[in-house]
Amino acid sequence: MDTSIRSFVHMLLVLAFLTGCDEGGSGSSSNKPKARGSLGEILLVIDSTKYAGPVGDALKDIFEANIPGIIREESLFYVRKVDPRKLTRILKMANNMVYVTTFDDTNPASRVISSQFTAESKEMAQEDSSLFMLRSKDEFAIGQEVLYLFGENEQELVRNLRENKTQLQNLFVGKERDRLAKALFNRTNGEAAVKSAEKFGFTLQLPASYQFVREADNFLWYRQPTPRPDKPDISLFFYEKPYTDEEQVFPENIIKLRDGITREHIFGDPDKKESYLVTERLEPPVFRTLQIDGKYVMEMRGAWKTNNLSMGGSFLSYTVVDEVQGKIFYLEGFVYYPNEAHRASLREIETILNATSFQSTPEEQ
Repeated sequence: MDTSIRSFVHMLLVLAFLTGCDEGGSGSSSNKPKARGSLGEILLVIDSTKYAGPVGDALKDIFEANIPGIIREESLFYVRKVDPRKLTRILKMANNMVYVTTFDDTNPASRVISSQFTAESKEMAQEDSSLFMLRSKDEFAIGQEVLYLFGENEQELVRNLRENKTQLQNLFVGKERDRLAKALFNRTNGEAAVKSAEKFGFTLQLPASYQFVREADNFLWYRQPTPRPDKPDISLFFYEKPYTDEEQVFPENIIKLRDGITREHIFGDPDKKESYLVTERLEPPVFRTLQIDGKYVMEMRGAWKTNNLSMGGSFLSYTVVDEVQGKIFYLEGFVYYPNEAHRASLREIETILNATSFQSTPEEQ
């Protein structure tokens, strides 16, 4: 049997043997409260001694890693640690929970977590060292993501944590994006959807709070202005140009593309033409590849500043290649929020840009 299939089957069996799920699963879903918590918050249920050692270091590297390309250091998630013996009903309503234990740990706190596994499930984990995680949705509250991370010993668990770092990060990033999308797209800007479809051939899904700012032949700008200093100012802009060769999506050329767009169209102060936005080069942007709606995408995360150094912030962009139409689309969101965290704003930008729908051409249908 293929390893991935075997692990999946084992996870289903472990779910059946995980006695902790009985507690959260009793009663119908309608009787459970709604999960709650701040955006990006993870409740980490772990013995304090284990957290102070190699397992804790591996967990910090996963969940408290710095967000790449951001203007100042911010962790990917806000981790709130709690002793399993001190879990209350309120704490169990957290949006995201992560239980961590090893079956050889005899400390009282770790034994509380281990007791939720039956002998059969522990034996399975012992026989297959690649089996180290189990997801349990809506265990104590509706909309909740609960993750169990376990191993026969610390060395085994640490190895699995390090090898699956990206998978674990993406699991909670994706869950947070899904939650945020429900709130953001409760009311949408219908005019933006129509205008983007007519202008670019793709459909934007923007929250109703985003307002039209400016339009040019191949450029469109929306903004969520905030007159209060305690809320972020977020802008989204979109641009297209002909696609001629793959060198256009090389990192240095994407930076040049961005700087060309912002120099022409975006200013910190429209009355001061020297206040156009530029990409910060002292801390170079970070790139990675992904897909949106079936299209190849180069993601760029970095910091921006105005040319006259009056403003600055963080940005996230997607350069999308549409070979069928022979176009490159540049989608970006940037945030201005001086002296405040940008994590939530960037997660909002990411959620909005990922919701873009690219129209299929006859060749793709």
